[in-house]
Amino acid sequence: MKAKPNTIILKKLFLFILPFLLLNLNLLAQEETEVDFKPSGQAFGKVFWNYNYKLSGDANKKSSFALQRAYLGYKYQFSENISAKITLDGARFNDDTEGIGFTVILKHAQLDWKVAEPVKLSLGLIGLNQFSDQEKFWGYRYIYKSFQDEFALGTSADLGANAEITLHKSLKLNVFMLNGEGYTRLQDDFGMHKFGGNLVYKPVKGVLLKTYYSANSKKYDKYENDSIIADTSTIQNISFFAGYRNKKFNIGVEYNLQFNGTKYYVASQDHHLSGFTIYGTYIISNKFEVFGNFIDFRSNKLEGENNTWNYDEDGNLLLVGMQYSPVKGIKMALNYRTWLHANTEINTKSLIYLNFEFSF
Repeated sequence: MKAKPNTIILKKLFLFILPFLLLNLNLLAQEETEVDFKPSGQAFGKVFWNYNYKLSGDANKKSSFALQRAYLGYKYQFSENISAKITLDGARFNDDTEGIGFTVILKHAQLDWKVAEPVKLSLGLIGLNQFSDQEKFWGYRYIYKSFQDEFALGTSADLGANAEITLHKSLKLNVFMLNGEGYTRLQDDFGMHKFGGNLVYKPVKGVLLKTYYSANSKKYDKYENDSIIADTSTIQNISFFAGYRNKKFNIGVEYNLQFNGTKYYVASQDHHLSGFTIYGTYIISNKFEVFGNFIDFRSNKLEGENNTWNYDEDGNLLLVGMQYSPVKGIKMALNYRTWLHANTEINTKSLIYLNFEFSF
């Protein structure tokens, strides 16, 4: 039985209109998705403080309350792909000055932009990735800094640009160009920069592997025999990290090297620093956990010297403790730490700390 002419015409008309209907539906879906997104922002804050008691017999100040740090910031999401963050950092940035109060400085003023599926750009005064993964694995920044932060092998923020590229679902690459002085210092007078990158690899659930390299070209004027000598050495940093985490415990190991620098921003020919750290946590419950950290920190011997150039600061740290978290956003930890100096003429430093953090 043949189809009626009207039926044939209707079928052809339907087939002709169908692509346009599908296209319009797709556009409507996209518009609806865009309408569903609403720009929004959120304030955040974090405070570290402690009570400490020095067990060393020769300590002048046996005990004290101390406010280590206070962060206050705001993050705003302009769109699904663009956001911005501003963070103020309050701290005593010069602990050697008696009577100095807290100084509040800008730590972050950054724009994050997912320009394409595999690439995210961070611009401005940005948070850095040098030791952020290690800090997360250590998990107790309010108690003690991670290795590179503690011994001035790097900084957590700087002025510049970073590109994070997702090479694979398990592999990320970060490349950056920075001023190189960190967020507490002005750019040097010579306009030199720090370049580098890191690879973060997560082969299986719970395992993280990371390697980092940076080169910081500096011109540092130092005094020697009442004359100024310009040191133009390139400061280089190399680090390797491996970590494993599951529901009951985590453990991290890292090894760090710094060449031609007494600090990450101070060039000094042939002055090198190195060391390793191993740290871990055992989770007793959702409120209690125990942790430990061992650090070995060393400098090298200069030609003609009997001891290392940083002999009085070289040594080992042992830190152990227990954390209690009564509610989300509040942490407190009782811990013991001791510093064993490479220079045996310096007495061992032993302290008891009660650390606190609250965040929102």
